[in-house]
Amino acid sequence: MPTVARTMVDTLHASGIQRVYGIPGDSLNGFTDALRASGTIDWVQVRHEETAAFAASAESQLTGELAVCAGSCGPGNLHLINGLYDAQRSRTPVLAIAAHIPSEEIGSGYFQETHPQELFRECSVYVEHVSQADQMPRLMRVAMREAIEKQGVAVLVIPGDVALQEISAEPETIRPTTSVVTPAEGDLEAAAEALNGCERVTILAGAGAAGAHDALLQIAERLQAPIVHALRGKEHVAYDNPYDVGMTGLLGFSSGYHAMEAAETLLVLGSDLPYQQFYPQDASVVQVDLRGSQLGRRTSVDVGLVGGVRETIDALLPRLAADRSSKHLDTMTKHYRRTRKDLDSLASPSKRTIHPQYLARLVDQAAAEDAVFIPDVGSPVVWASRYLSMNGRRRLIGSFSHGSMANALTQSVGAAAADPSRQVVALAGDGGLTMMLGELLTLTQAQLPVKTVVFNNSSLNFVEVEMKAAGFVNFGTGLTNPSFADIAESMGIRGIRVESSAELPDAVEEFFAHDGPAVLDVVTERQELSMPPAVTAEQAKGFTLYAIRTVLSGRGDELVDLARTNWRQLF
Repeated sequence: MPTVARTMVDTLHASGIQRVYGIPGDSLNGFTDALRASGTIDWVQVRHEETAAFAASAESQLTGELAVCAGSCGPGNLHLINGLYDAQRSRTPVLAIAAHIPSEEIGSGYFQETHPQELFRECSVYVEHVSQADQMPRLMRVAMREAIEKQGVAVLVIPGDVALQEISAEPETIRPTTSVVTPAEGDLEAAAEALNGCERVTILAGAGAAGAHDALLQIAERLQAPIVHALRGKEHVAYDNPYDVGMTGLLGFSSGYHAMEAAETLLVLGSDLPYQQFYPQDASVVQVDLRGSQLGRRTSVDVGLVGGVRETIDALLPRLAADRSSKHLDTMTKHYRRTRKDLDSLASPSKRTIHPQYLARLVDQAAAEDAVFIPDVGSPVVWASRYLSMNGRRRLIGSFSHGSMANALTQSVGAAAADPSRQVVALAGDGGLTMMLGELLTLTQAQLPVKTVVFNNSSLNFVEVEMKAAGFVNFGTGLTNPSFADIAESMGIRGIRVESSAELPDAVEEFFAHDGPAVLDVVTERQELSMPPAVTAEQAKGFTLYAIRTVLSGRGDELVDLARTNWRQLF
């Protein structure tokens, strides 16, 4: 008879799983040996289990399907937690196989003993312990179904000895179901009344607008409403959109902020923008979300609709009055064009330094039309949100809800493994890259042609900006970096280093032309400010305190560099 582990592998294969990410370990040996013996599922060996979970998260976000990672007992599966938090908060289905210590030793303080059910509970929609062989088929079925239908993480904890037991059970096929969710008639009427009863409507669209691009433009046209997008909505909203006025939030820019502030009614479509301060204070709010628990989570809602964005728009359109004034829309799109022009002017070469905006613009222009961009949390996310252009084929994913460092390289492993023929561009910060530097070896070993751009500013740059805004003198944020190009070359990866703007265009062209993994190590300006869309009085006070404290600490030269670098956007 097959073992429990082999039945698990056969069920995964029957359900369409093509690969599992992880690192082998003694308690996981039964599972990895079943993978080897079956030959039906690829084992993607990484250098850190955190990467396994991030890779699974990225694969799931790209494919919309369940992805799988695995870790051995104790420290092995503990390393999965950060990446699983990312998948959970990104609402994407991931199954984690968490191997456990021998069954008879549980509770004895055994070597590497932890309590996985307690540890994984907060980062999952389901976590359960398989304590005996005949439990496994049912619990695995439940775990996979929970992950798929709830769009989150399911963790199956299984001791190594249980995985090796024989079992008489047929593999099962677990596949997603499809459904259409439309709000009730009364709720639709209430929403239509609210939208018809005002002149200035602004739309905030997020990741929930995926697949609803045409419907989104139709309702914007009917309402004569500018469309603001949250970061996770950029790839679904910003392209081929005459109503687009940019992004809002901490990483956004002024046109999106002002379009929200000027709204008489805000229509929120599939967005969970977390920053309360960026919602209008006096506007009425109509919110559409597939999950009713999200309604009113960020700001008070006057009309809440539970439904898919496309289906809800289709049901709302016949109820909405036409022939609206375009004054609000015209004002906000004009503001956006001016803001966009100002942002684009910052993405220019400099004789003295390399502005990160310029690097982001060149990458955008040279990348493939169906590229997958994965920016690190920190300043690379800022430049990605402002300078990468979407077209309906490109993807932009990252740790946008969990906000973890080192996601760019780790998620690129999963993105490239899912489709090696598709260009994957990791936009890495120097801090994020060095945190998980060993995964460059995964690219070599797994032959994944990831293109890694390094924004090398020798600092935890976004943290420095936050410190300045709060009035603190920068401390503990400097990084002593090697040549990442040289490191890449030593790992069998093409490495290119650039230190001047004049060299950058040719280097970017060479970088993308290389057939295989490549690292573009670009020394960018450390003092570049990523200005928020609205500088608050508190932030202005913070910058003043920073200036005073910096001078008093004897580091006044930093202020000279700061002013010299940012005069284009400050004055």
